[in-house]
Amino acid sequence: MLLWLDPLASLLIALVIAAGTWGLLRQSMGLALDAVPAGIDPVAVDACLRALPGVTEVHDLHVWGLSTTDIGLTAHLVTDALADGGLLGRAIHAMEEKFHIHHATFQLETAADAARCRLRPASVI
Repeated sequence: MLLWLDPLASLLIALVIAAGTWGLLRQSMGLALDAVPAGIDPVAVDACLRALPGVTEVHDLHVWGLSTTDIGLTAHLVTDALADGGLLGRAIHAMEEKFHIHHATFQLETAADAARCRLRPASVI
């Protein structure tokens, strides 16, 4: 008589499991595709780096998830003051403080270096 209850209960349990794991599936897909993590605005990251004293241009900026808790970043910073060792420290500190990015790698370039950089055009990813 009530033989339909068992399949219905199984379907309800499957729906609850699927709904509970949806966020994990989205995070996993983002990690697999090297997507920008949720909560990170790459335009804001770019603006923050451009606002650092001594930085005249930022290009080849990439932000991706290293894990569900760690974020990686690479960027080329164009500056006329390569001798200013404080620029790297300021950039790293800004990324940690404002965006909680603790794995940042920066390449410093002069304007002449940037003019020859293959990765400079925005169309190059």
